[in-house]
Amino acid sequence: MLTNSGWSSRKSLRDRNSRFEPQLVRKGQRRLEGLDEKIIALYAGGMSTREIETYITDLYGPGVSRETVSRVTAAVLEDAKAWQTRPLEQIYPILYLDALVIKIRDGQAVRNFACYLAIGVNLDGERDVLGMWFQKTEGAKFWLQVLTDLKTRGVQDVLVCCVDGLTGFPEAIEAVYPKAWVQTCIVHAIRAALRFVPYKDKKKVAADLRKIYTAVDRDHAWEALEAFAETWDSKYPMISASWTENWERIVPFLAFPPDVRRAVYTTNTIEALNRQIRKIIKTRGSFPDEDSARKLLYLAITRAQQKWRHTYNWSSALTAFRIHFGDRIPDTA
Repeated sequence: MLTNSGWSSRKSLRDRNSRFEPQLVRKGQRRLEGLDEKIIALYAGGMSTREIETYITDLYGPGVSRETVSRVTAAVLEDAKAWQTRPLEQIYPILYLDALVIKIRDGQAVRNFACYLAIGVNLDGERDVLGMWFQKTEGAKFWLQVLTDLKTRGVQDVLVCCVDGLTGFPEAIEAVYPKAWVQTCIVHAIRAALRFVPYKDKKKVAADLRKIYTAVDRDHAWEALEAFAETWDSKYPMISASWTENWERIVPFLAFPPDVRRAVYTTNTIEALNRQIRKIIKTRGSFPDEDSARKLLYLAITRAQQKWRHTYNWSSALTAFRIHFGDRIPDTA
């Protein structure tokens, strides 16, 4: 039997005038407000559709099926495909190209796929991921397709293209952008050189290599390379031979002032993006198909770009580009 106080309490819970407004699922709504955004945020963080379903059920109770989660993430794929085909700017003073390896199920087996990535720096010094492409292996032949796609989407000129030491890469770039300066990433060149060197000599060899790429200009850099050869050719002749053979791809950045060189002599910009992507996908193991990989990498890229800053010392860089590339830089830049 209810007491007067209990009856009063029960009456107070009634909503005869419909003034009660639910905070999680509002009137007229079928689902939790902002649910799609929550699902996308969880998916972008690397959670699978099964994990998202479990997580939301634990928080708000049953009612969100895996089909709902899949439908929401499927919309992301449409955005990713539209992003991949969007028109691009006509000129990018700097273009960084690199690939990372991800695992995708191919039939009955899980195989390594190369995800090709391109980051462009526009005339305002703003960085932008221009696209991503999937292929079973990384090779110069497919890079030619990537560059052709960029040109088809509106990129008419590239001033400096920074890449790793992949065989045939410079030729692929010059086939599409014959006026581009191809810059081999100095960090990659150093890593490749030190592979031949045992631990006891690594610091000394690295210190002598540093004298080459920190020289005031290419003439002094050549002198440093000759001095390096005199010191180390008796032990590691392949290092100076490789640097000599690829010299014209190693030294382009030395034409710029010291405060501009850091913007063009390494692919660190795109490797930093690769590290952010790996953090997100490491819990996934592998993707069931290419579309699943495309969705998550697209979300990872858009999330990463939100934190990107203006390219360091861009006004000096643009001045240097005007000096070296002349009328290839529009007057409005």
